[in-house]
Amino acid sequence: MARRSRIKAQAPKPATAFRQAENPRPRPDFQFGGDDARAHITKRAFDLLADHGVAVVHPGAYDAMLKAGAKKGAVASRLRLPREMVRAALAATPKQVTLCGKTPTRDVHLPRGDNGFIMRTGTGGHGFIDPTSRAYRNMDITDVQTIARLANGLDQVGFIAHPFAYGVHELTSDIHGVSQLIAHTDKHIWLQPYNVENVEYLIKIATVAAGGEEALRARPIASTIMCSFTPLEFKVMDIEALIQSGRAGLPVHACSLPSAGGTAPLSVAGNVLMAVAEIMAMVTLAHVLAPGTPVIATPLMFTLDMATGQALQACPESLQAKALAVEVLGRQGLGLITHTYGMGSDTPDSDHQSMAERMALGQSVAMSGVDIMGGVGQLECATVFCPVQAVLDDEAGGYLRALIQKPVINDETMNWDQASQIGIGAHFLDAPHTLANCRSQYRPEIFQRVGRDDYEKGERMGAWEAARDKALHLIAADLPKGLPDADQVKEIADVVATADKHIIGAAQQVSGKREIV
Repeated sequence: MARRSRIKAQAPKPATAFRQAENPRPRPDFQFGGDDARAHITKRAFDLLADHGVAVVHPGAYDAMLKAGAKKGAVASRLRLPREMVRAALAATPKQVTLCGKTPTRDVHLPRGDNGFIMRTGTGGHGFIDPTSRAYRNMDITDVQTIARLANGLDQVGFIAHPFAYGVHELTSDIHGVSQLIAHTDKHIWLQPYNVENVEYLIKIATVAAGGEEALRARPIASTIMCSFTPLEFKVMDIEALIQSGRAGLPVHACSLPSAGGTAPLSVAGNVLMAVAEIMAMVTLAHVLAPGTPVIATPLMFTLDMATGQALQACPESLQAKALAVEVLGRQGLGLITHTYGMGSDTPDSDHQSMAERMALGQSVAMSGVDIMGGVGQLECATVFCPVQAVLDDEAGGYLRALIQKPVINDETMNWDQASQIGIGAHFLDAPHTLANCRSQYRPEIFQRVGRDDYEKGERMGAWEAARDKALHLIAADLPKGLPDADQVKEIADVVATADKHIIGAAQQVSGKREIV
C-alpha cells in the first residue's frame, strides 16, 4: 500500500499544460489518406453540397441562406450551397480559437504552440462507475460535481463536458448539469443543449458565471455544440445553438456523428465524406448566421457492427474514419481547428481491452494532427463515465503528446563529437550531453516503471490502482479559486428554476391537452 502515500489530497495546482511551448517542434505527419485521397474527399464534399444540398428546417435560417446565395434544392427545406459560397466561408472561419477558463491560467489556445493537442472529458454518458466499489449505476446529478472536481486536477484536460444526469427532470437535465459543473470547476465548459428551449438558459448560466454579457464575450468561458442530423439535415435546436452562441461570442463545435452502415455509407471513405460535407455545411451556416464565430470541426465517427447493429467507436474502421476526417478538415487539409474522440472504447469496463482500444484510437488521431481529443473517462461507446479511466486517459494523453513530438536529428542531438570517438568498453552515462538532457525525458506519474521486488512489496499494485487512488484524492480536494460567488450561485439557481417552470410546465400542458383530446 506504500504507493498510496505518493498522492496527497490537496487543491489541484494551476494548469500549465496549455501554455505555448517556447521551442515548438513539428509533429510527424501520419496519413491514412494522403494528398490524393484528401483532395478527392474534399471535391466530393463540395459536389454533394452544391448539387444535392442540405435540409435546413429553421425558417429564418433558410431565408437568410437563400439571401446569402444558397439555391433551392429538389425538395422543400433543402438548400444547395454553391462551391464559391462554401469556399468563402472556409476562408473566413477563424483558424485560431481561445477556450477561456475562469482565470487566464486555465485558458486553452488552439492550435497549441507545440503542435500538440488538449483533451476533454467524455459526454452524454448516462452511466457512472463508482471509483471505490467499481459498481455501475445511473449517472446522478451529484456526480457532475465529482466529474468537475476530478477534471480540475487532470493536467491534459483543457475543458469539461456535462453528462446526462438522473435525479432531475430529463427535459432540463442539461441545464441542471451545467449549473453544477460551472460552480465546481475553473476550467472551460462545453454546453450541449437537449432542446431548443434550453439553449437560452444554458447561455444565461454561462453569462452569470462570467460576470455579464460583455465579460462573457471578452472571455468566453463556455463553448457550444451544434450537431447535424445525419444524413445532411439541420434541426431548429442546432441552428438556434449556432445563432445564440454567435450572439454571445461563444465558439461552436460543429459536430457530425455519422455511423457507417446506418446514417453513412458502409465504408471509411463514405463515413468521412458525410462528416466532411456536414461540417463544411455548418461552417457555411455559421459564416452567414453568426459571422466571425470560431467554428471547431468535430467529426465524431461510428461504425455499425453489421452482425449486431451495435455502434462502435473503437473498431479499426472508426479509428481510420476519425483520423482521415481530421486529415481532411485540419492542418493537412482545410486548415480548421479539429476535435474528435481520442479516448474511448467499446467495452463496458476499464479493463485491458479498454486501454488497448483507446491507445490505438488516441495514437491514430494524435498523429493525424487533431487539436482536441475527446472522450476522457468514457466507456461502452461513450455511454458510461469512469473516474479511474479518466485518470488513466489523462496519463495516456501526456504519453501521446510526448510521442508525437518529432525528434530533432542533427549532430548535436546525436552527440556526434563523442560518439565518433568512443573507446572500447566506454559509455555515455557521465557524458556532458547525457547530463544536459537527462531531465528532458517523459516521466509518467501513473504508468508504472517499478522493478519486480518493489512491485511485490507494493502488493502488486499497478497503474489501475494508482489511478484509483489519484481519482479519489482529486475528488476530495479543495475547489479552486475563481468560481461563481454566492450571489452568482443564487442567480444561476434562479435561472434553473425559471427553466424548470417554463420548459417542464410547457411540456406538461401539451401532454394534458393530448390526454383531453
